[in-house]
Amino acid sequence: MRDHRIDARREAAGLGEPVREANALAEKLGLDPYPVNYWIVDYDEMNQLMAYGGFQHRYPHWRWGMQYDRSKKQSQFLGGRAYELVNNDDPSHAFLQESNALVDQKAVITHVEAHADFFKNNSWYRLFGGELDATAMLERHGDAIGRYMEDPDIDRGEVEAFIDAVLCLEDTIDQHRAFDTERSDEDDETPEDLRDRLDEMDISEDVRRQVFDEEWLDRLAEAEEAAARLDEPRKDVLAFLREHGKQYDADSGKAVEMEEWQRDVLDMLRAEAYYFAPQKMTKVMNEGWAAYWESMMMGEERFAGTDEFLSYADHQARVLGSPGLNPYKLGKELWEYVENTVNRREVADKLLRVRGITWRNLTDVVDFDTVQERLAPHPAIDGVTPERLDELAALGDDPRIDQAALDRAIATRDGDVDPDSDEAVDVDTYPWKVLTYEGLAERHFSLVKKQNRGFLRRIGQSELERLARYMFDDEKYDSVAEALADVDYAAGWDRMREIRASHNDVTFLDEFLTQEFVTDNHYFTYEFTHASNDYRVTSTDYEDVKKKLLLQFTNFGKPTVAVYDGNFANRNELLLGHQYNGISLDIGQAKDVLERIYQLWGRPVNLMTIVKELDDHDVEVARRRNREPTPTEVGKRIRYDGERFETYDLDPDLEDRITATDVDYDTKPDDWL
Repeated sequence: MRDHRIDARREAAGLGEPVREANALAEKLGLDPYPVNYWIVDYDEMNQLMAYGGFQHRYPHWRWGMQYDRSKKQSQFLGGRAYELVNNDDPSHAFLQESNALVDQKAVITHVEAHADFFKNNSWYRLFGGELDATAMLERHGDAIGRYMEDPDIDRGEVEAFIDAVLCLEDTIDQHRAFDTERSDEDDETPEDLRDRLDEMDISEDVRRQVFDEEWLDRLAEAEEAAARLDEPRKDVLAFLREHGKQYDADSGKAVEMEEWQRDVLDMLRAEAYYFAPQKMTKVMNEGWAAYWESMMMGEERFAGTDEFLSYADHQARVLGSPGLNPYKLGKELWEYVENTVNRREVADKLLRVRGITWRNLTDVVDFDTVQERLAPHPAIDGVTPERLDELAALGDDPRIDQAALDRAIATRDGDVDPDSDEAVDVDTYPWKVLTYEGLAERHFSLVKKQNRGFLRRIGQSELERLARYMFDDEKYDSVAEALADVDYAAGWDRMREIRASHNDVTFLDEFLTQEFVTDNHYFTYEFTHASNDYRVTSTDYEDVKKKLLLQFTNFGKPTVAVYDGNFANRNELLLGHQYNGISLDIGQAKDVLERIYQLWGRPVNLMTIVKELDDHDVEVARRRNREPTPTEVGKRIRYDGERFETYDLDPDLEDRITATDVDYDTKPDDWL
């Protein structure tokens, strides 16, 4: 039987150089990643890590086994392969499967370096806390929950059932606010109806009537109910349940305080929900960012060797070509579009400053073929080879050239440096080493790439007018050639890093998805139609595509539910509200979740929502006329008391509170606006 440790050491020995050079290239390209520790694992270990979300230790629970089984079957029967696995930590930890080919390992490594840059520099990841040691945190949680399960005084089944209940609500947090472990002010405490306290005191009816007037008790209850109303819905449902939740005690028939282990488990799982929230919020941005820079390093900078390129191209085609809403493909295409539009704006800005060129005549008087030729990188920068190093040296003290690396490359070529020494620079393998960030930006300027050759000439009059509107120095250059010599080749990359620092998927799509992008990349919406009983393309308008996408990313694509009252109807009942945005709840699933919430509240729970009702006659008429029927939206309140469900019509004032006048995509904290 083979020793896995020997295989892992052998594999690791061959990856030292790719790891080192990928990090150096990433930094040359302007990335600033966390340090990354790479681990070699076998097939079974990789499936276990994937089940655990990229970590080696998690709390005991059946969900991990289910995810492990799914991952294993996917690779066995559907041909799926584990290419990348990296976690958000400082340092980050990435896992490489020992059975993968070297070219696949290189693809993972370059992809991971970009992820580590995103983790370190995106503001949403800093909302979770200060110094990040996620691996240690999750291991502590796993050990603590494991001890509760092994405690003879605690029923293991109760712990598992409690975890199940909390996990149903793991996305009902306020992911747009910094994680706070402190409990809220006592003003948020739900007041207790004094009648309940009197019942517990076992006071006689005579004494009760003499001392406590019923009318006074009614007024007190009304006042307490008003005080308990939340001015604003509480988005962090888990925090509210942590503060006010109880458990139902069957023996006494009443709600009693949670056990200490229950509050501890709830705290731990809530912290984990906040830790994983930024990754869910930036899936498209993050995967697109990693796919973009991986493609740059592996393909355009030849990190994949000549004999490896076809294999790598197949690797990337499978990743970008997977069906459904593909975050790698959508993200990469949108990042490339941002880069192109910023670079186009940079070139247009320079052209509009040429004497005699205005926003009205630019597209008529400018020869775009000549512009493309002049934007092409310097031949020696575009094709770095040992034979052309002297051309780079002739450029002198040029900011595009890494002079120290160039000197070592020339000495290596001329035999003055041992090619196997640390001082050697082999530009056949690593041409980027002799260039700086500015040189690489010129070498990879997006508008001169073949796939983007028509992007510049497609600039519209409205965009030119916007650029010229506040332009004062509009006769800065005497010729187009002089203007183009001033183009900042790094403009696109610089802007991409700014966007990477502050946006999440919702704001990213909202700001940068345009009609031009939708048309160029062939995006469209489709819906189930009652007229034909199947799915049909319904729109190619960018506003419709944007709305469809944003609905899938707002609140991780899950329904947004908040706490509206912790003492509903003055009965200590919990009132939750589904913030309706045109998408109805799956009522069956909603009832399942209410059963879990009851375990965390210990008293009846209510859920407000809006349902769409269709009249059968209207559906039939619409089908005959090949159009869609118009549903009626009706507010409902679903109540669960621990035994049965009841459904009520929703009061109009409550319906108004959960009905959005428009889909709310504003996910930036107030202090960012």
